Amino acid sequence: MDCPETLNHGPRAHAYVYPTELEQWKQNAITALSETSEERASPQETRDSRKRIKELERDLRRKDKALAETTALLVLSKQLQAIFQHADEEE
Repeated sequence: MDCPETLNHGPRAHAYVYPTELEQWKQNAITALSETSEERASPQETRDSRKRIKELERDLRRKDKALAETTALLVLSKQLQAIFQHADEEE
């Protein structure tokens, strides 16, 4: 592979970009920009996609919270069983 070159000397001084990667990025950008307007998503499709993504993320957060609550209840019930089982063995 070609020698890496740094793009700047700031916080990303160790972020190397190989010339082959740079060429690939350039080709990807040219390809994306050369698409006809029919091939690109319409503004309405973009809005709809963003709305759908937000809905899915909201649903995922809700389900994640429900799963966390269920897990906590399960752990607490097992701890409670262990406490009562230990108390019964002492009697």
